[in-house]
Amino acid sequence: MASKQLVNNLAKLGRSRQHWMSPLAAARNSSSRCDIEKVTHTGQVFDKDDYRNVRFTNAKRYVNENWGINLIEEVPPKECTERVVYCDGGDGPLGHPKVYINLDKPGNHICGYCGLRFVKKDSHH
Repeated sequence: MASKQLVNNLAKLGRSRQHWMSPLAAARNSSSRCDIEKVTHTGQVFDKDDYRNVRFTNAKRYVNENWGINLIEEVPPKECTERVVYCDGGDGPLGHPKVYINLDKPGNHICGYCGLRFVKKDSHH
């Protein structure tokens, strides 16, 4: 919105809109780099003609490929013997509020905050 107002005000001052925007448009349209087309962990990707790609004409766009959901899947489920366990994210103040998880049903049970998995260990009597 502010950028549209700026362009409109420049046009009113006598500068040609096409003349002022042509360097930006040329840089945007000539960019065929693959780093601009990468999808982020939030699903953010811009079309080739999107004006927001101007930010990356003179700099590389860095996308962290270590997505949290993939990293937490590498952690094996914690085996517990209790029916009800709690998860606080660990590490004291760096964790999250304590959540109690019922393990009565078979299979993995996931913490809604951090994604850690818990499973009830079968006890043989």
